[in-house]
Amino acid sequence: MARAAAPRPRSLLRPRTTKTEAPVTTKDERPVTTTDEGPGPTGGKDSAGTGGKGLRGRSKGKGSAQPERRPLPLPLRLLAMACAFLFMVAFAVVLARLTLNPSPASEALTHTNLHPGDSLKSYLDQPALRDAFKQVGGNILLGVPFGVLVPVVAPRTRGLLKVLLLTAVVMLMVEFAQGAMITGRAFDIDDVILNTSGALVGYLLLGRRMSRAVHARRVKTT
Repeated sequence: MARAAAPRPRSLLRPRTTKTEAPVTTKDERPVTTTDEGPGPTGGKDSAGTGGKGLRGRSKGKGSAQPERRPLPLPLRLLAMACAFLFMVAFAVVLARLTLNPSPASEALTHTNLHPGDSLKSYLDQPALRDAFKQVGGNILLGVPFGVLVPVVAPRTRGLLKVLLLTAVVMLMVEFAQGAMITGRAFDIDDVILNTSGALVGYLLLGRRMSRAVHARRVKTT
């Protein structure tokens, strides 16, 4: 009888190999790979992107700093303030002649007005448009120099509210003087409102720009 072949002995030096199954991925799942910078499929890219954006943002912020405003030299500033002061004095003289000059002929026609809008309605109800324009426009023009000159003469009064408050106080004093001491004149609150409106117009058109040019503020850069 023939003997059955004996099984061949396995070599002890040859390693045993095992089959590894490939990872199964679906449409909703993605293989996660890790890098030195952190987990995530795009971890390095995101960190680099955000870092780059931060650096660009910081560099852009430093580069977009506002330039420092330099005020005028001291001689030019003094000259501008002196000219504005002279114009202010001249305006005060004209204002005194227009508002504090007695008018006995119109004593029977004047009356005190404490209700805003009453005198303004009477101005607009006049048959001649020229008379209405003279009354309304004249009171507005009287306040324009305050808005133009006050911020230049007195730097501490810079600002819309400060200019309007100062104009209202001065015009109230003028109206009180008219009603108490001047013949043919009376206190009128509408005149104060129109004068203050003129100061607002003058400040917005010229006063703000002139005050910034003469008394420029230094911008602090951080």
